[in-house]
Amino acid sequence: MDAPQTLVLASGSPRRVELLAQAGIEPERLLPANIDETPFKSEHPRSLARRLSGEKAHKARALIDEERKALPEDERGAAPYVLAADTVVAVGSNIMPKAELLDEASQCLRMLSGRAHRVYTGLALVTPRGQMRQRVVETRVRFKRLTREELESYLASGEWKGKAGGYAIQGFAGTFVVKLVGSYTNVVGLPLAETVALLTGEGYRVHFNWLSGGV
Repeated sequence: MDAPQTLVLASGSPRRVELLAQAGIEPERLLPANIDETPFKSEHPRSLARRLSGEKAHKARALIDEERKALPEDERGAAPYVLAADTVVAVGSNIMPKAELLDEASQCLRMLSGRAHRVYTGLALVTPRGQMRQRVVETRVRFKRLTREELESYLASGEWKGKAGGYAIQGFAGTFVVKLVGSYTNVVGLPLAETVALLTGEGYRVHFNWLSGGV
């Protein structure tokens, strides 16, 4: 019989939980890793996504290791897989904030209006043996030119709060997209095909739940 496997998601994002569920994956635990997400001077958006996802995974694994050390050795069991992700939206090399204020969201949407932008999601997986595996997925998105009514109505909806680039493609902002090249789920916050490939490549049995009809 195969040894039990556990997966910890270093995020509290409901969107990422829902996307994992779509692949038949249910993390045993959510462990948001709060870190300073300020970009370094002249840091490229791709490099930022990679760095932040790696830092989140490392921090979550360190917290788990401390918890396990406090347990009697015979109660620790196998270390979990730790998965982290970070999504960055950029126009050229200009990194958009994760909008928390109305003015931030307004500035983001005005910049994205009628233009192409790129969405990068960094994936980081720490294996039970403590090895780090990483990759960055890129999607190109183009918005139509937004009317004043569209802009004001979207800002009033509040969907932009806490979202990279000030929008959520799975909501009303999906009506702004005229072209998308690459992974749609990447723009939502977790590129599913690449996440599954990363997990299965390190021995996590993603498809086990499919045999019994899902999670």
